[in-house]
Amino acid sequence: MEFIRNYLISYELNDTWVRYLSIAIMISFIIIVCILANFIAKKIVIRFIIGIIHKNKFTWDNILLESKVFHRLSHLVPAIIIFYSAAIFPTYQSTIEKFAITYMIIVALGLLNSLLTAFHDIYQTYEISKIRPIKSYIQVAKIANYIIGTILGIANLLGENPIILLSGIGALSAVFMLVFRDSLLGLVAGIQLTANDMVRVGDWIEMPKYGANGDVIDISLNTVKVRNFDRTITSVPSYALISDSFINWRGMQASGNRRIKRSLFIDITSISFCSEELLEKCKKIHLLKDYIVHRQKEIEEYNQKHQIDRLANSVNGRALTNIGLFRAYITQYLIHHPGINEEATLMVRQLAPTENGLPLEIYAFANTVVWTEYESIQSDIFDHLFAVAQEFGLRLFQMPTGSDLKNIPHILDNAQTNKRNVEFVAKK
Repeated sequence: MEFIRNYLISYELNDTWVRYLSIAIMISFIIIVCILANFIAKKIVIRFIIGIIHKNKFTWDNILLESKVFHRLSHLVPAIIIFYSAAIFPTYQSTIEKFAITYMIIVALGLLNSLLTAFHDIYQTYEISKIRPIKSYIQVAKIANYIIGTILGIANLLGENPIILLSGIGALSAVFMLVFRDSLLGLVAGIQLTANDMVRVGDWIEMPKYGANGDVIDISLNTVKVRNFDRTITSVPSYALISDSFINWRGMQASGNRRIKRSLFIDITSISFCSEELLEKCKKIHLLKDYIVHRQKEIEEYNQKHQIDRLANSVNGRALTNIGLFRAYITQYLIHHPGINEEATLMVRQLAPTENGLPLEIYAFANTVVWTEYESIQSDIFDHLFAVAQEFGLRLFQMPTGSDLKNIPHILDNAQTNKRNVEFVAKK
């Protein structure tokens, strides 16, 4: 500074011009040095680091590069130059140092955020990240980083102790609780979700209250994003997964089996005892032959033991029914179906009769969790059962449709004709 001042004095300039020009020249020189230092740091040093990174086999350093950790670190160089150049301007030294330190704090904030982002990205490369996500913790750390950095920056500019500022902020705790309510609830929810392993990225969850039914694609501090099967995205508050109930289908996906639980509604008026013709017909069905022979023998022995005469009345004793044969056929059909897991629960049961008929429920597990394959297996099974029900003399129930209503007059006409024919025969 003195060198510049003496140089300007040699040109016989007055003191005012010498003072202002020397300051302007020195400031310009510092700015040029900062620009050059920043250029060297970014264009030379960082490029050298990039070259080293691309040559090694590690992946974490590439993530550090993508997170711009080194680029943000380069901003410290101009800040340090400005800080140590403050002594050149004694009058403004304190102010310059404060602003330089504040700039360093801002750079440090960005650097720490980049490091946190890089740490999260590195963690994501490990399998444990799918089980124990840490995104919510990283977001909390970033919020804490911003709060601490802001307090340090303000304390530096005001020349106060940061602890004094923190004690003053304590009085505003109620305001902070209100402002960061969702974040605090999300943090608590995130800890519970992770500790109890309630949900992971990739899980299929169902939450009707929020219209969520799909795969979890992101778990953050405040929200859990679910990609529904129609490709829409539903954002569910993190704490809602703790306060409300939801269905997680992870167990089904892990087992490799998916449940089939659907009913056939049988018209109760079509249920009857099996005639000899029906039994002989059903014996030709390879899945039922052994069953019918075994059951006929068992029933015959029972009736003989208890001296029951079924010829007197078909209600007496035990007998096979068409609904029983159909139920046995479905069971055998499922056991022999390649898409059904034989080792899992498999049953065909009757539920309580309803106004829609007798529900014959199929309860089994498909040996796949792939949606399209599962639906194909389920459809193939019921396609077949719908077609074969009539072979057992059974009718499937359905509500009357337009065509049924149109046929009512013809049915009534036929009934009247039959009635007249019966009356005519009776008179003869």
